[in-house]
Amino acid sequence: MKTESHSINDVLTKNATSFFIPPFQRAYAWGKPEIERYFSDIIRIVKSELNPKEHDKLEHFFGTVVIKEETQGFANKSVVVDGQQRLTTTLLFLIALRNIEGDDIRKKQITELYLKNNASDFEDKIKLKQVTKDWDAYKALVNGQEPNAGIIKTAYQIFNKLINDTKRTNSDITFDHYILAIKRMNVAVIFLDERPHKGEDPQIIFETLNSLGKALTLADLVRNFILLSLDSKKQSKLYETKWQPKIESLLSDDTSKFYRDYLQYKTASSIKVVSDEKVDSNTKEVYQIFKEYVNDNFTTHEEFISDIIRFVPWYKWIISENVTDKINKETKELLRNIFHDIKAEAFKPFVLGLLEYNQQGVGDIRLSDDKLIEILTVIRTYLIRRRILGLTQGENKNIVLLCKRITDLSNSTVSMIELLSKMFYKMRMPNDMELSDQLKNINFYEGVKKYSKFILGKIEENRTKVAVNFRDSRISIEHIMPQTLSNSWKNELGENNENVHKQYLHNIGNLILTEFNGEIGNKSFTDKKDKLNKSSLNFRLDVINRDSWNERDIKEHQENMISWLLETFPLPDDRKTADNWNTQSSEKTSFSPLDDEAGEIAEGNKPEKIVINDESIYVRTWQDVFIEFLKWFKKSKDYDYDAILNNQEKLFRKDNIIIKWKKLQPLIDEDRSLRQNYKTFEGNFWDNKKTILEDDLEFIHINCSAKTFLNRIAYLMEQFGMSADFVEISLNVHT
Repeated sequence: MKTESHSINDVLTKNATSFFIPPFQRAYAWGKPEIERYFSDIIRIVKSELNPKEHDKLEHFFGTVVIKEETQGFANKSVVVDGQQRLTTTLLFLIALRNIEGDDIRKKQITELYLKNNASDFEDKIKLKQVTKDWDAYKALVNGQEPNAGIIKTAYQIFNKLINDTKRTNSDITFDHYILAIKRMNVAVIFLDERPHKGEDPQIIFETLNSLGKALTLADLVRNFILLSLDSKKQSKLYETKWQPKIESLLSDDTSKFYRDYLQYKTASSIKVVSDEKVDSNTKEVYQIFKEYVNDNFTTHEEFISDIIRFVPWYKWIISENVTDKINKETKELLRNIFHDIKAEAFKPFVLGLLEYNQQGVGDIRLSDDKLIEILTVIRTYLIRRRILGLTQGENKNIVLLCKRITDLSNSTVSMIELLSKMFYKMRMPNDMELSDQLKNINFYEGVKKYSKFILGKIEENRTKVAVNFRDSRISIEHIMPQTLSNSWKNELGENNENVHKQYLHNIGNLILTEFNGEIGNKSFTDKKDKLNKSSLNFRLDVINRDSWNERDIKEHQENMISWLLETFPLPDDRKTADNWNTQSSEKTSFSPLDDEAGEIAEGNKPEKIVINDESIYVRTWQDVFIEFLKWFKKSKDYDYDAILNNQEKLFRKDNIIIKWKKLQPLIDEDRSLRQNYKTFEGNFWDNKKTILEDDLEFIHINCSAKTFLNRIAYLMEQFGMSADFVEISLNVHT
């Protein structure tokens, strides 16, 4: 590696050199603020030149450009590893300057020096090859043609306006002044050595440079890792014929999630959630796992590309609400139910594996269509039964482990119902008794609102064998006994009408699915029956065949609805009343605050011990966990406790989580109830009998949920570079 200081002018006018921006790099992204700032820097340089009082004329440092050079005969090709935004911006400025300039010689000078190169092997001898997304617009501008609308054209138009406005207001600024300014804009050019022993892997350099700027998404990192190690021709070919059309254009914003789910399936392990909107340490961690997986399992990156491309169409079936591909109708509906009606993210890697075994097979093992439908049906039953009980905890970490059993499922050596019925208690398959008890008492209308139309729609389909478009907004859930009682309804319900209304209003026994979308509203029972006579849905029959609608009728309808639901999402006879979990094993009893589901694990459980860097501290409450963590931090010589005190707003999203007595005292004097919100490091509340306290005595805010305590610890761990195994919390499983 060598670093040289050059003006951006010298970089761009280098003889016999063309510039290649890898087609998979980020497209041009500078907007009006960045462009105006760039132009302002140009004008400052020009004004310095025009000022006779300045002897040392102003120059400007324009950042870093990283280049990996390739030699092709007598010509050189510079692969731009980093700095493409700076180069592109300067060239767009020069194109605008050329097009405004009236002198043909100067116009030609810009084209020949900066924009084109006879040694270039790019189309029209253009010197800089843009990323695929920007190429057509940039090429049109270089050739003096009208570009397509987009960010490249917008940037050019902004420069055009800035130059013309300056021409009107500062006539003393000329073409030559602008060129002079370009010559005084300096960049640090880093040339990478291609020899392997030098350790100058372009991908590692790229990752390091971008660690300080806008964080790269997992999709960015994976793409660059796979393609950046190849020469420019292979990069272009693989990106333009495979990567872009067969992965990124099909998956778009779901690309990062796809890589994570592919990796979870392949490794049969739970991997942290990544987000393109909020790129954090999870992204870097998952990326490292991804690199290790590829290096350990594929001889070449081309081999990896061939493997992962196979999974894209199947993943599209999972993430697309309306699948247009020709796949089994039942499979299509089940996938839509699982991933769009129920939104079960945890099953994506597992189902991705099922689809591989079904569509292509693995080795000589193939999962039949019938077996796939059977498995997906059991998954749907499992999910909806758990959702009615409000169960989700543990799914993200444990369902992915079932990927190891897909071969057994395909060979029919184990069934899906067996696998899901042998998990630990919190991952259980609810039996008919548990589900029935819940449905008798739950506020079905509000408590299961995300799934209620889906559930009732599937009940209707199961009973009539006719599909119901429950997703249509015109299909709605109607209350038979209305939400507001009229006099006729009070008479209908009898003397106990208020209690009946309160107890059963949102119960499944008072609900049906109709296509009237609220039209029957507050009507009397007789009028509702008349309206329901016109309905085509089978649900109406259990209502219109009744002469009354009181507590007895509601409870009878409740029994019918529960019975129909159990028939729609059924269990085998031997599972209907069984304990559908592994009674011989227990769930995980320890975890890290950095685990994805740490907050969910904490809620409803009690802690027994926190282990910090192998030091065990016994605790009884989640308040204790937080206090002991801060106490450990405070006494540690390796960590800066003052950094926490001085940055609480950033670290906790709230100020005064740790507060000194001199600041807390006036708050408590004003509102005595606040004394219950703070404890000392010894775990004590303020005792009003002890009137004299040291001003610097610290109190910790403890009036929050277990999940919040865990989130605060996790964020501190991330900010101070602690690994997941640095802090471990054990649950009290004896309570």
